[in-house]
Amino acid sequence: MTTATALLAYQSALLLRSQRWLAPVVLYAAFAAVGVQVGQPVLDSLGYVAAALLPVGAWLVRICVTNEPPAARSCTAAATAPWRAHLASLAAGFLATVAVGAVATTVVVLISDGVSTDRQVPVATGSAAVAGLLAVLVCALVGAAVGAVTTWPVVRGRGFGLAALVLCALVALIAPGSPAKSTVSGLVTGSQDGAVPVLLLPLAGAVLLAGACASAACALASRR
Repeated sequence: MTTATALLAYQSALLLRSQRWLAPVVLYAAFAAVGVQVGQPVLDSLGYVAAALLPVGAWLVRICVTNEPPAARSCTAAATAPWRAHLASLAAGFLATVAVGAVATTVVVLISDGVSTDRQVPVATGSAAVAGLLAVLVCALVGAAVGAVTTWPVVRGRGFGLAALVLCALVALIAPGSPAKSTVSGLVTGSQDGAVPVLLLPLAGAVLLAGACASAACALASRR
């Protein structure tokens, strides 16, 4: 087992055993249950669950970063490298978000109708499922980026960090040019037109954004 794999397994185990993931996941499930109904157009529902996943992803990343006590974090950093330990916590939060989003996407595809918003144009369920999974990746990446820059070591204050997380998540969903906004808008527009959108450009933007934010956070972790 490589160092990176061992660190990721360690951070994932910490997340599962802490049970701190229950709050964001249960809240997400409740939010999805209220907004997604059986028989709704599939692309509309996929856009809804993808948008709701972004703040959940930021929350899960924050949980992973703050799960270890300071002494344990110092030991992990000394055994490997501070940036490696921090990157593993970011990756664990991101993968947990993807897992939650994948489950939600599967449920949505199973209970939704493969039709446009006006129910006049059929929509291929398989293509919609692929678009939904891409949307999950985009929103999980943007959520990870938000989580990375709104918690330690970028932001140290707990209250200020939570406020920054909520604000940044909201901006990421509504700001023009945001990969998350482009993705959700693409699904909604696609549902209106009866055409499954190609979300590769937003995905590329989300990868660049998450990479930049993770690199900055890991660099600060090495210094602090």
